[in-house]
Amino acid sequence: MARVALFQIDVGDGETSQTRFERVLEAIVDQKGKCDLAILPELWMDGAFNIESAINNAQPITGDFVTRMSLAAMQAGIWLHAGSFAEKEENEIFNTSVLINPDGLIEQVYRKIHLFGFDSSEALEFKAGSKVVVATNGPLGTVGLSTCYDLRFPELFRASVDQNVQTFLITSGWPEARIAHWRILLQARAIENQCWVVACNEVGVNGDIRLGGNSMIISPRGEVVLDAGTQEGVFYADIDLSLVEETRSSFPVLRDRVLD
Repeated sequence: MARVALFQIDVGDGETSQTRFERVLEAIVDQKGKCDLAILPELWMDGAFNIESAINNAQPITGDFVTRMSLAAMQAGIWLHAGSFAEKEENEIFNTSVLINPDGLIEQVYRKIHLFGFDSSEALEFKAGSKVVVATNGPLGTVGLSTCYDLRFPELFRASVDQNVQTFLITSGWPEARIAHWRILLQARAIENQCWVVACNEVGVNGDIRLGGNSMIISPRGEVVLDAGTQEGVFYADIDLSLVEETRSSFPVLRDRVLD
């Protein structure tokens, strides 16, 4: 059994990026002894709809964001999915998430493949990643990493399951206007792949867009184990990995796949 903490962060425009960064770092360190793994939302330092600010704060993987997230994970002694940040590599910018182990070392890096914006905003300013990423260590078994808009593309999750993924970790900045889609798609990804889904969203008004919250944990059976509602906070739930194999054995739907 592993305890997971979802950091549903308020990304309202009234708070500076640096102030938010500092207070979240403190909250991560405070998780010592409280959870095995914590997950944060997408582009939470600036907010998912403040793309200009995210680009202005873009930095390499060796920069302050990842360095201090790594230190916080080590101080807390937890696994940390640090949400995502604007990663700058030479002249390109990626929407990048990092998974950090309790020793403060990066276990895996994922660059968002499906960029939102319909030829504007994120889709114009960021470069898309190209690799399906899984991590094989940690308290949630083999995990697949994805970010927000990726959720609408089930082939990404099928590709992860082909690498024996047991848990999906999804960092997100999903708007309130489409929160019904969020709920349905999270349950669909859990049901069709018979995996745990751990999905962390943000709240508040950011760039004139109200974020929808409702960070969720869904079981391999499609049951909602946790729904965080619409307020900022740290929300906890326990995950029993044995439920993955139990679900797949009792109802072996994945065995009957015909099309790859």
